[in-house]
Amino acid sequence: MLVSAALVMIMTPGLALFYGGLVGKRNAISIMMQTMVSLGWVSILWVLFGFSLVFGPTNTVFGWIYGSGKYFFLNNINFNTLLGQETLVFMVYQMMVAVITPVLIVGAFPGRFKFSSFMVFLTMWFFLVYVPIAHMIWGEGIFQQWGVLDFSGGIVVHASAGFSALASALYIGKRKFNHKAPHNIPLVVLGIGLLWVGWFGFNSGSALGINSIAILSFINTTISASFASITWMFLDLYFRKKVSSVGFMTGVLAGLVVITPSAGYVSIQAAMVIGIIGAIVSYFAIMLKNKMGWDDTLDVWGVHGMDGFTGILLLGIFATIGASGLILGNYIFFLKEFAAVAILSLYSFIITLIVLYIIDKAMKVKVPLNEEMAGQDKIEFDEEAYLE
Repeated sequence: MLVSAALVMIMTPGLALFYGGLVGKRNAISIMMQTMVSLGWVSILWVLFGFSLVFGPTNTVFGWIYGSGKYFFLNNINFNTLLGQETLVFMVYQMMVAVITPVLIVGAFPGRFKFSSFMVFLTMWFFLVYVPIAHMIWGEGIFQQWGVLDFSGGIVVHASAGFSALASALYIGKRKFNHKAPHNIPLVVLGIGLLWVGWFGFNSGSALGINSIAILSFINTTISASFASITWMFLDLYFRKKVSSVGFMTGVLAGLVVITPSAGYVSIQAAMVIGIIGAIVSYFAIMLKNKMGWDDTLDVWGVHGMDGFTGILLLGIFATIGASGLILGNYIFFLKEFAAVAILSLYSFIITLIVLYIIDKAMKVKVPLNEEMAGQDKIEFDEEAYLE
């Protein structure tokens, strides 16, 4: 579990490099900072309040969406037991999952969101979106009691962040300046490499130990990513008449996302199909986004939102290990999975819009036009990724 936690921690700097390479060079520092700051700030929020609100007992009037304060400030944590929810190792693993989730959203608005306002957004989104959804699915909340499954975060991480990213992109509006993005594809390759490695801890860690489910989820993770990346490459060949390195890396990410909710519940053969479907869904979701004119700059909704959503549906279809999906005739399980991901995706979208509206009225969300033109790196941080 500690190794898994360390691997998940690596995913945050991996995401920073991935996003940093995809944006224009004048916003590379700002998007990396918006990503990395979560390692500090969300970690603090998690150990003080978040862990308890997600995994605390449901003995309060709001128990169906929030846990109690039993573990506030890490009180009542078992120091002597290695496995189970009341342990430090479980707490730190879940902390790293909580750290990366909200900063997936920053890919929707590089160069447009004031850093001071973003810190407020990060805090509010953590408590109003991530914490209640994580409790409802993984704690003792309403969907967990209902029998909804989500192995590593198709709903909790990807659908919530993806649909919040779409809400953010629509609220903040389009870029006025592109700044020649992507500016550094080698950073994108390095970032996706770290994400791929980290994802082994992300998925296998959810097995909570060294067991057959951990091994299965490890294998399914890389199989899905492999099938999705090659599928994406063929889609690019068909529609663009040439292979794209960024497209290949995006395909890898799509495969990792779509297998996340089902990695420990489906067969290896199902993981192959899931990876292919994930690439196709994400590819056409991005095409739809472009046609609609939504400026979700780094395709957070198209990859994380839609493949998180799709991954949950595919879990409802292909589950054969620890659960029975539609393929085994269990349509009730499929309907529960569909209802959960639909409700919580919509919840994430609406609450994100409300949070942005509140922050905008209090301190403004979007950077001024001159700052967007110059880039956030120089204006807000007085730093530059590259000296000219």
